Amino acid sequence: MRKFKKALSVALVTAMAFTSLTACSKSNNAGSDGTSAAGGTTETSKSAVADKPTLADYGSGTIKVWVADNVVDFTQAKCDEFFKANPDMAGYTVEIQATGEGEAAGNMVTDVQAGADIFGFAQDQLARLVAAGALMPLTGYYENFVSTNNDAGAVGASKVGNTVYAFPITSDNGYFLYYDKSVVTDPTSLDAIIADCEKAGKNFYMEINSGWYQTAFFFATGCKLEYTADDNGAFTASNITYASKEGVAALKAMINLAKSSSFQNGSSVDKTTNLAAIVDGVWDSDAAKAVFGDNYACAKLPSFTVDGQNYQMSGFGGFKLLGVKPQTEQGKQLVCLALAEYLSNGDTQLARFNEVGWGPSNLVAQQSDAVKADAALSALAEQLAYTIPQGQYPGDYWTDATSLGDDVIADKYDNMSDDDLMKVLEDFQAREQSYAQ
Repeated sequence: MRKFKKALSVALVTAMAFTSLTACSKSNNAGSDGTSAAGGTTETSKSAVADKPTLADYGSGTIKVWVADNVVDFTQAKCDEFFKANPDMAGYTVEIQATGEGEAAGNMVTDVQAGADIFGFAQDQLARLVAAGALMPLTGYYENFVSTNNDAGAVGASKVGNTVYAFPITSDNGYFLYYDKSVVTDPTSLDAIIADCEKAGKNFYMEINSGWYQTAFFFATGCKLEYTADDNGAFTASNITYASKEGVAALKAMINLAKSSSFQNGSSVDKTTNLAAIVDGVWDSDAAKAVFGDNYACAKLPSFTVDGQNYQMSGFGGFKLLGVKPQTEQGKQLVCLALAEYLSNGDTQLARFNEVGWGPSNLVAQQSDAVKADAALSALAEQLAYTIPQGQYPGDYWTDATSLGDDVIADKYDNMSDDDLMKVLEDFQAREQSYAQ
């Protein structure tokens, strides 16, 4: 706890100093039209409204950066560009290490002081990184930069409460609909998709015994599934509302889907047969193109109807974020923030998409011809507006969700009354709540 308090204290002191600088310093890295010093043009003009903090002398040193292995070379090239465009910060050198998003978060929480100064991580690790004092709160210019330049899902994923703690760099981890447009005539309605598949003797795939995909139904009807964890990663509280009329509606939708002769449980194109539609992610786009050929199409998830009420399918959304560790030296802190901004701006996101295919969170980059031409990313971007960023969940939740889905697939709940289904969900909710007591 002492380590956490010390790190958090540094973060707060630095944030206060950063805010005072913001009030009196003009940006030397962005023009009034939102362009960067390196000539980029994809940022919105709103990002230049707040003043960027500057110093006459930033000092010198080494900045340790952790990014995924497949973007190490890309990141090095972008860092070189940054320091060339900002010679007043060129007293710093960058040491880039290949560290996956999940591994980076674990390493930072274990030893913040020895960790990277700038690091990429998955959004479900945000709360524990904040609790460990591993992230600099973003205020003023940088808060505005994040909030105005990225899609709503990515902005939400970068926050704990109302505070922004990280720079979004992707909006590309979630699921949507791949379909055969010669079979599916209306991809906006699950009922219509199932009817088309049944008529054509084709299959619809969705992995409803997965805690990740299953939330597409429960979040759609308004159910909550939230956990609070302490700085040691222990779950201390929960907000779960599956045992409700909304939960019953979601479970009934799953039951109705499983009853269809066209339904098959699964989420991998390579493991399908007679496929007409599947709920899947961007990682399977090449496989879907190969199966559907000229009839390949993508869309956000459809809506479903239960007891006369229509619900838009939701689910988990995933984002990659870039974090900056609190520093004791103000000059290094400001250089780290400026570099993280550069590595997450629209031009860099678009270049990263072209290099390795990561889907941008930047609003302008999302509208580029190259990104819009990617049907899978476009469908996912539309779907992410309806999703909830995945947080931290107990391991037992995933096991319980699989069991619930297995029971649906085995027709265990067919013909049950709403009261009986409520009892099923009451038992499920009690188990999930017990993991945070």
